Amino acid sequence: MPLHPQAEAYLKLFPTDLGTPVSSLTPEMIVQMRTMDGLAEQRGPKAPLPVVVDEVVEGVPVRIYRPVEGDRPLPAIVYFHGGGWVFGSVARNDALGRDLAVRNGTVVVSVDYRLAPEHPFPAAADDAWTVVEDVFARPAAYRADPERIAVLGDSAGGNMAAVAAWRARDAGLRLAHQVLVYPVIDVAMDTPSYRDYATGFGLGADEMAWFAQQYGGDPADPRLAPLRLADKAGLAPATVITAECDPLRDEGEAYAAQLAAAGVPVELMRYEGAVHGFFGLPGFFDQAVEAREYAAARLKEAFR
Repeated sequence: MPLHPQAEAYLKLFPTDLGTPVSSLTPEMIVQMRTMDGLAEQRGPKAPLPVVVDEVVEGVPVRIYRPVEGDRPLPAIVYFHGGGWVFGSVARNDALGRDLAVRNGTVVVSVDYRLAPEHPFPAAADDAWTVVEDVFARPAAYRADPERIAVLGDSAGGNMAAVAAWRARDAGLRLAHQVLVYPVIDVAMDTPSYRDYATGFGLGADEMAWFAQQYGGDPADPRLAPLRLADKAGLAPATVITAECDPLRDEGEAYAAQLAAAGVPVELMRYEGAVHGFFGLPGFFDQAVEAREYAAARLKEAFR
C-alpha cells in the first residue's frame, strides 16, 4: 500500500520524529525539547470532564480521569504514553487521556513514569507496574471495578503495557485486556519493517536506536523486550494495533502471533498507509479516530 495521503502531508511537515539528528542531542536539549510541543493543536480537543485529579502513587505521579460524577465503580484503563522512554508526559497526552475516558466510559489512570536517560531501565517499567499493582490493591481509591482493569499504551507506552500485563499474570492479578498500539516489543531492530521504513517515514531506525540506547537494559530481558518472554500462556486478552509504514510494525505483529500461539485471545489490526504516532494525532489523521473507536469496541467487549 502507498502512504495514506494524510501521512504524506504529515511527513512534509515532520519528516523525522525528533526533528534533529540524534548525534547532535545534548542532555540540555533533551530537557528543553520536553517542554516543547509543536503538535499540541493536533492532539485533539480536551473534552470537559467532571473529575480530573492529579495524585502520586508511591512516588509516581498520575492523572485520574472520570467521565461521570458519583462513586459507582467503573472499568479502569491504566494508560502509558509514548515518547521513546525519553519524551512525553501526562500533560502532553491530556487530550488523549480525556478522550479515552469519554470514549470508553471508564476511569483512566494516566501514568507520568520516570524518563531516560536520567532514569534508565527499568525505571519506567517499574513505575508502570507500581501503578497497575496499586489499582488492583486499592480499587475503591480510584472508584474502579477490580474485575474490569485494562492497560493501554502506545509506542514505548505499549512496551510498558505489555510488560505490566505479564507481571500481572505472574502476580496472580487478572487483567481484563491489554491494548498495545504500535508497541516497542523488541530492541533487536532486525525486522523487514526496520529495513523498509528506516528513513523517510517519521520515526527513523536511527532515532529508535537512540531511544533504546538512552533507556538501556539487556536486549534479552523481557522487561525491555516482551517478545523474549519465554512463556506467554495465560496473558490477558490483547488487541495489537500497528501502522503499515512503521519500523515497529513487524515486532508488534510478531508478538500478536506469539500470543495467539500461546492460546491468548488476540486481535491484530494494521492501519494501511499509516505512520508511527498516528493514534495520538486526530487533528492530522482520520485513522486516529478509527483506531480509537476500534480499541474502544474491543475494550467494551472485554469489560462485558
